[in-house]
Amino acid sequence: MKMVKRAFVAGVALLGGASPAMAAWSDINLRVGVTELSRDIHGLHMLILWICVAIAVAVFGVMIYSIATFRKSKGAVPATFDHNTKAEVIWTVIPVIILVAMAIPAARTLVKIDDTRGSELTVKVTGYQWKWQYEYVGEGVSFFSTLARTSDEARQLDSGIDPSSVENYLLEVDNPLVVPQGRKVRVLITANDVIHAWWVPDFGMKKDAIPGYINELWFRADEPGTYRGQCAELCGRDHGFMPVVVVVKPQAEYDAWLAEQKAARQAAAAPVAQAAALAPTVDQAATIRVANAE
Repeated sequence: MKMVKRAFVAGVALLGGASPAMAAWSDINLRVGVTELSRDIHGLHMLILWICVAIAVAVFGVMIYSIATFRKSKGAVPATFDHNTKAEVIWTVIPVIILVAMAIPAARTLVKIDDTRGSELTVKVTGYQWKWQYEYVGEGVSFFSTLARTSDEARQLDSGIDPSSVENYLLEVDNPLVVPQGRKVRVLITANDVIHAWWVPDFGMKKDAIPGYINELWFRADEPGTYRGQCAELCGRDHGFMPVVVVVKPQAEYDAWLAEQKAARQAAAAPVAQAAALAPTVDQAATIRVANAE
């Protein structure tokens, strides 16, 4: 028993004094994130984790104590009773209470994750091999988002470019998704070819993009900034080269960006519409040919 105590104290001291170990733990744990849902999910995760740790400490503590104390070398003899009704009731009721206590916040969070009511912006996301298409529903804005040229050049065989010299290597795109800060964004997710998955760790959300099926999620980013993710479903040869980048802007900057996108698309569509209006129809062309023949 003394050896166990010494090992436990030594382990605590080692972890307490090892900052790299603590840093590594923070890297593998869930992120708190920048959205309402990510914080709720992180809080639920930590609650369940510490409940499980407390149960493990209690159970293994009793086991170790019993093994060390009631052993044959100390004169312990086997128990002679068959069962104890009171003990059986206790070890049945306590786990039920614990499970119910865990289920209530878990169910509350799961319901909240699927509640897309009150969304202020809807974006349709379509996965392709190997890029994303973003369509702002009702706004007339749509574009593709592909791996940034700098990362694409560096990943080529014999490119001579050191990937570590490229900022945000494999995590940068040419056209990021832009959303307003503090607004509830509903995301409709589908795919055009194979199954993909749209994932942004700082939002605490990931959903599969399935051909012929529409999944949905929502988020509300409280802090402006650039948040990066990736396709999280093995989707083919270039699966590792279709990152997700979301830029969160203050409302005024987002409105200016959206107006700029609409103006650019109207300007690009104007020559096409003008050419279509000036182009003769089939009947007009036939009439012109007949007139010229005469």
